[in-house]
Amino acid sequence: MKEALLYEKLEDKKVCCNLCNHHCLIDPDKTGICGVRLNRDGILYTLVYGKVIAENVDPIEKKPLYHFLPGSYSYSIATVGCNFQCSFCQNFEISQYPRLYQGRIPGEDISPNVVVERALATNSKSISYTYTEPTIYFEFALDCAKIASSKGLKNVFVSNGYMTKEALDLIKPYLHGINVDLKAFKEDFYLKICKAKLKPVLENLKYLKKLRIWVEITTLIIPGLNDSESELRDIARFIRDELGPETPWHISRFYPQFRMLDRPRTPVETLERAYEIGKEEGLYFIYVGNVPGHDKENTYCPKCDALLIERYGFSVLQNRLKDGTCSHCGFEIAGVWS
Repeated sequence: MKEALLYEKLEDKKVCCNLCNHHCLIDPDKTGICGVRLNRDGILYTLVYGKVIAENVDPIEKKPLYHFLPGSYSYSIATVGCNFQCSFCQNFEISQYPRLYQGRIPGEDISPNVVVERALATNSKSISYTYTEPTIYFEFALDCAKIASSKGLKNVFVSNGYMTKEALDLIKPYLHGINVDLKAFKEDFYLKICKAKLKPVLENLKYLKKLRIWVEITTLIIPGLNDSESELRDIARFIRDELGPETPWHISRFYPQFRMLDRPRTPVETLERAYEIGKEEGLYFIYVGNVPGHDKENTYCPKCDALLIERYGFSVLQNRLKDGTCSHCGFEIAGVWS
């Protein structure tokens, strides 16, 4: 075990964890909501430091990040645990593992140096902290990110966006990109479905933009829960007004998962309507996900409508960008291109 960052010691050997916006008050010999931060005798420890449960070499498009080193590979890692309890989680086997298996913490013991060595050996251009919520293995991710940055690798979070601003300030020098799940635009959805709150996610998205970390947004559209035209329009307007119209919005197709097996997969027509809503509200880059081969997974110039990046699923078929600009009209395309 490793002593955790970002916590406060209180009376009677209690601690308050300040890593995420749950701000768990943890009694001795108990863990927080995530199940992987333990109070032992008034000291908070992370139980998942170096306990890697998943590692793969993924296309960066799988995160999904479409404006971040397109066509490159990202060495992707995770530990068990999550600070959300989403009933539709596609990675519930590992994200909810401590909750499902009486606090057990499986994983291969790997040091940050070895993670970086493996990333370099696979010719990856970045390391992605993904699959589960990277905030809950923050200490490990931070140590990996520091070494990775020194070796010329970039670092990416795929996150629910629930970390504290203090956590973002710590990792800011080493974090280059993030995809945040904006799961809905109603507090009721977050409280019932995710056991969390919406407001901290919205505040963090604005803060990430202020920190100049590259941000892309994903919304998994679930029939009957977050697919109304008014809610989708609210999300699009928030992205436009608070993050900028150049911020990519990934609208993704729901498939029944975990404890949410009673709803059908999202009709493609719903995704296409969400796409049109985003366009109507002035967003430059909207992508339809989980529908391989759909023509709305390509990148077009917002000014002249030229096809710039052609994709099929997670593969880049053609990239016509020229130094981050449209090769036809010269319009600057927002993103991280080198």
